[in-house]
This record gives sequence, structure tokens and C-alpha cells, in this order.
Amino acid sequence: MIAQAKGNVQRNSFQYLLWGWVTIIANLAMFMLYKFNYPYPYAVWLITIPTWGFSFYKGFSNRKSSGTTTHLDHISSALWVCFGISLLTIIGFGYKINYEIPAVVLLLCCIPTFVSGMILKFTPLKIGALCFWLGGIICFLTSNEYQPLVSATAISFGYLIPGYLLRKNFNDTASLI
Repeated sequence: MIAQAKGNVQRNSFQYLLWGWVTIIANLAMFMLYKFNYPYPYAVWLITIPTWGFSFYKGFSNRKSSGTTTHLDHISSALWVCFGISLLTIIGFGYKINYEIPAVVLLLCCIPTFVSGMILKFTPLKIGALCFWLGGIICFLTSNEYQPLVSATAISFGYLIPGYLLRKNFNDTASLI
């Protein structure tokens, strides 16, 4: 069952890579907009709206094509849905804390990433979660202007590296079959 769930997640390494690249691009663009004194540097995050739609579409397509889903797949899906709902809530009420949310978002990212690593027994995700946690702490200690750079770095280690390793492991396993 764990092997089946791991195979399903490995096929979905796409999600880690998609969200990793989109959020890194948004963070770096936000940093540049801060540097150019643009009054709405957070506007770059609008690129995540179509990304959410594409992510859901791709997730449902992969689920249909994978055939078998285990209870661990359902737990993982529920975990990421709760993460998404919590993230949208933080964004929606971000004005209450002057939109100083990068530290909170990174700390929130730590939870589903770590639990996914535990479910799959995949150490790079656990280490990625640690990077999110450290990034969150560093964001609390960093000025708003530089928080996007901290976030981009944490996301590189939290999503991109594990995502590419999941893809590599899946491709290596698939080539043996």
C-alpha cells in the first residue's frame, strides 16, 4: 500500500514542481517590484489563480489515470486540501496583519510537506519541511523587502529538490518495469 501511494505521489511530483516554480517566480518578481518601489508588489501573486485551476485539473486527471487509490492517498489529498483552505484563509485575512504573511505561509507549508514525507518514507520531503520551518523563522527576523528571497530559497529546498528527486525515482523505477 505504501509502495502504491508512493507511486501515485511520484507521478504527481508535477505538483511540487509546478508550485515550486510558480512560487519562486512570484517571490523573485515581488522582490524586484519592491526594489523598483512599485506600490503593489504582491500583485504578482495573481499568477497563482490560473495555477490553482491547472493544478486541480492535473490532480484529477492523474487520479483518474492512476487507477488504484489507497487510504494513504486519501489522507494525503485531505491534508493538502486542508493546507490549501488554510492558505486561502491566511491570504484572505492577511490585511489584518498588514499582509506580512511569508513566515506564516512557510510554517504552514512545513506541515503537509513533512507529513507527506512521513507517509511516503521519503527523507527529501522531511528535509524540505525542515527548510520551510527554518525559512519561516528567518522571515520573522527579516525585513519585508527581503522575505521573498528567503521564501524563494526555502521553496527551492522544500518543493523543487524533493519534486525532482520524486520524478527521478519514479522514472528510474518505471524504466525497470
